[in-house]
Amino acid sequence: MPKFASLLLRINKLKVRLKKVKEDGQRMDWQELTNLTRGQRFVVERVRLASGVAIEGAFEVPQLAQLSAEDQVFVAAFVRCHGSIKEMERIFGVSYPTIKSRLNRLGQGLDFVETLAEPTRQTQSDVIERLHRGDITAAEAISELEGQP
Repeated sequence: MPKFASLLLRINKLKVRLKKVKEDGQRMDWQELTNLTRGQRFVVERVRLASGVAIEGAFEVPQLAQLSAEDQVFVAAFVRCHGSIKEMERIFGVSYPTIKSRLNRLGQGLDFVETLAEPTRQTQSDVIERLHRGDITAAEAISELEGQP
């Protein structure tokens, strides 16, 4: 029961803070929401754009916004360094294994978008072989061969 009471207390604090934000017209950043929920997943039900338009629905907080402030700074620095671990060592004053370990930890916690592998180009001999087997017509073979560099 103490866990439930603690959760209710955090939810009430969040409600009070959100009500205050709404009344004052202040903005609340993702990090503050993440801190209030102590890293637990939450859903945003209403988004108000700078233009004043409000969008209602269920929106999950972006993965990067769910990271701690320290991890967000680390990721931003990594991007600004164009992925240079050597530069990250210099900026943070830590060793290569430390940077690598942190990158691995962050990478394991993030879902990645699957991308389709680029189709492999057929070589001339592949096209001729398929033509010889009768898998493609002469016109298709010519079309494929003309499309090659």
